[in-house]
Amino acid sequence: MTDKRSVAERCSAAAKEYDSSKGAQGWRGPEAVFGLMYASVGSGDSLLDIGIGTGLGSVLFHKAGLLVHGMDLSREMLDVCREKNIAEELKVHDLTLDPYPYTTASLHHAVCIGVLNHFESLDLVFREVSRILKDNGIFGLVVVDRNPEEASSFDVEHAGSRHTMFRHCKAEISDLLGNHGFEFLRELEFTVPAHKAGSQPMRMKAYAVRRMKRIEPEN
Repeated sequence: MTDKRSVAERCSAAAKEYDSSKGAQGWRGPEAVFGLMYASVGSGDSLLDIGIGTGLGSVLFHKAGLLVHGMDLSREMLDVCREKNIAEELKVHDLTLDPYPYTTASLHHAVCIGVLNHFESLDLVFREVSRILKDNGIFGLVVVDRNPEEASSFDVEHAGSRHTMFRHCKAEISDLLGNHGFEFLRELEFTVPAHKAGSQPMRMKAYAVRRMKRIEPEN
């Protein structure tokens, strides 16, 4: 994963302008995930937003009546999210450290929409979501999609600095599902428009997966 301090500093500096900048970039991750999950969630269900930031990914779920819980590394991002009054609780936590601050089988659903491109390995996130979700809970996520011929890592420039991001292919996601007790529901591919002349649109993929029922130990 990229340097934690540099990620935190970028998030802090951009907190106030984050929502408007994402809109200008044509970011459609929240809509894609909400669309994939809508038929499987209900008003009054709890939702964990992993890397909630300013709450951009949870607004639609809040409007649909879900009870949003969120965690993020950036206190500044969480302050902006808190001002929107969309979350039941917000916690500061480094997403690279486990365990996440929630008890086992305590929440109905989870989303992780704008941060997995910073993770080279998604194993920790899937492991913790699997632990935290109730049986049959839905996990919605967005990754930068990767074709077999593409490298898993790539460099981007943002706010005058250069940092590494990561792509994840469907085969990798499928392995994670099998390893951590999930089953595939549906997916949607979309693109993020190029942010500067001469660059290519970024190909994204949203997934909705279900936490399978835990096998009870025999007496």
